[in-house]
Amino acid sequence: MKEYENELYNKKIKLVAGVDEVGRGPLVGPVVAAAVILPQDFFDERINDSKKLTEKKREELFNLIKEKAISIAIGIVDEKVIDKINIYQATKVAMKEAINNLSVKPEHILIDAMKLDINLPSTSIIKGDAKSQSIAAASIIAKVTRDKIMYDLDKIYPEYDFKNNKGYGTKKHIIAISKHGIIKEHRKTYKPISNYI
Repeated sequence: MKEYENELYNKKIKLVAGVDEVGRGPLVGPVVAAAVILPQDFFDERINDSKKLTEKKREELFNLIKEKAISIAIGIVDEKVIDKINIYQATKVAMKEAINNLSVKPEHILIDAMKLDINLPSTSIIKGDAKSQSIAAASIIAKVTRDKIMYDLDKIYPEYDFKNNKGYGTKKHIIAISKHGIIKEHRKTYKPISNYI
């Protein structure tokens, strides 16, 4: 999980940021990206792709990463922008926002799958959240941050079951849409939402 980072550290590059996003598939809410710079000597074998971790484990690691990281930043792009520019472009915007929000300027960026046109050296890694500790840490920060947004939304609209589905198109969510209609946070260009409009 530190192969990519170690390669850069060996070239005297100390500040490596991992970048990942969460929320490309849901029918509701924002896409959230995170950028994380970890100390060179930091390693924790529990840090892995956020999708492979339990919620309890993610919360624990979220707190650990916040405590140990040199810098952490978030980029959030809401459903209105997603509908305007499409999810692929919105993901790029969220990732760039996260990188720009870092309090320390990174020397190199490791990005999960995406290629970004940024004025910094970067490496795009397919399935990066399973191959790079920095990207995995970013995936945990992004996932926990987005889940909190969905829990808040669940309090306003409990009938859609966002606390369990996190905005994804589960059967219960789809039934709730046909029963209660769509809310302003739904992504209007996504099916089946677009079919209801």
